[in-house]
Amino acid sequence: MGTTTLSQAYKNERDADVRERISLIRRVRIDKKEAASVAENELHRSRWWAYKWLKRYDNDDLEGLKNKHRSGRPPEVSKETSVIIRKELSENQSGWMAKEVMNLIYERTGIKYHEVHVYRLLHRWGFTPKVPRMRFVNTASKQDKSRFRKRQEG
Repeated sequence: MGTTTLSQAYKNERDADVRERISLIRRVRIDKKEAASVAENELHRSRWWAYKWLKRYDNDDLEGLKNKHRSGRPPEVSKETSVIIRKELSENQSGWMAKEVMNLIYERTGIKYHEVHVYRLLHRWGFTPKVPRMRFVNTASKQDKSRFRKRQEG
């Protein structure tokens, strides 16, 4: 690949990490600099980082410099079970507390999730909190606040 092609790819690339990798390729392949010194002195990276990206470039050209998809850990709850739980949650109009959802998941699957992860699951499933947060109280005007304030009977 020529200098103009790498320069054009560098200009068009939006991802800063990929631009850094293209810069490494230009310095090593076009300017004939040593990979270890370019990585350590100019880019402040390890030599192994440079070797990894040079190898990926040699194998896959510019596509090799982009990040590959990482699947991550598979969910412990199967898709079928999560669909059933999600349907049950959506049928209840009164809403759910995270601890109730956590207990529901444990009853159905035997898998115990942390409360924070239950919030992540609810967000991923498209649920939003029904309880107003304090930040919403502070945005109301004084008239609105007085209208909703509890009135004493008597």
